[in-house]
Amino acid sequence: MSDAHFAPPLFIQEKNEEDINLALTPWFCNTPNGPVWVAEPAPEIVRVEAAPDNPATAIGTPYVVADIVKVTPNPPWGTETQLGFSAAEVVFEPFWATPAIAAAFGATLIQPGQAIQISSPVSPLQYVEYDYGVFAGHWSPYQGTGNTLLTVSCTDLEHHDFPHVFASTDPLQPLVVSVGRYWPEQSIIRVADLWVKQGDALYIPPKPALPNQVCLDLHNNRNSALACWGNIQQNSITTHTLLQQNNGYFYWYWNALATVHSRPVMPG
Repeated sequence: MSDAHFAPPLFIQEKNEEDINLALTPWFCNTPNGPVWVAEPAPEIVRVEAAPDNPATAIGTPYVVADIVKVTPNPPWGTETQLGFSAAEVVFEPFWATPAIAAAFGATLIQPGQAIQISSPVSPLQYVEYDYGVFAGHWSPYQGTGNTLLTVSCTDLEHHDFPHVFASTDPLQPLVVSVGRYWPEQSIIRVADLWVKQGDALYIPPKPALPNQVCLDLHNNRNSALACWGNIQQNSITTHTLLQQNNGYFYWYWNALATVHSRPVMPG
């Protein structure tokens, strides 16, 4: 009888980490040869500003937030808010990331040949190369399931005080970042998947918890490798992320219903 076993699925693997000093290299520069951090962009690089915030912009699949099930402080890492949705499942509408689509969720698209200046109220920050597996989203930190590989992926979105950059650097596949825009006073949330073409990057500025916010822009990248589903030759992607590795405080918003993800129509 064969003693063969399946190889364990890859969750998330950190490959390389670089400290980023924004006082010395505040520009994220997306060159045709890949992203770099520089003191000043070269003259041929187009400098872009962060997308303006318009809380009235509403795209993505809408859901009624029927109630706030529970708010759980989880020091020193953050605060968990469980949202109750009026739904049987949660469908993340897929979009190819464009400047307008990214801006609808409080993000800025940085394309090859462009650069953006980044500041942060916290430091230090790290720029980390990761491999994300296709099953990385099939884990829940909220439901007492430990490190079990789950049959469903729940809604799991966040905001925080530090900036994020998600760079689509895999040589074969795009990067996927799940996003949401939540209007607490209206009890409405809209969710979507932003498919970031190879060579592009998303910048999400610091989003601290502030009183009386009209809307909260949320994101999560654990489903980064959605593009690999159905591809038996590739079950993970490489990506680079700017984040605060240590001592970051997060505000998590989650819902236990099964989520549905699909691929957007190919851009014309």
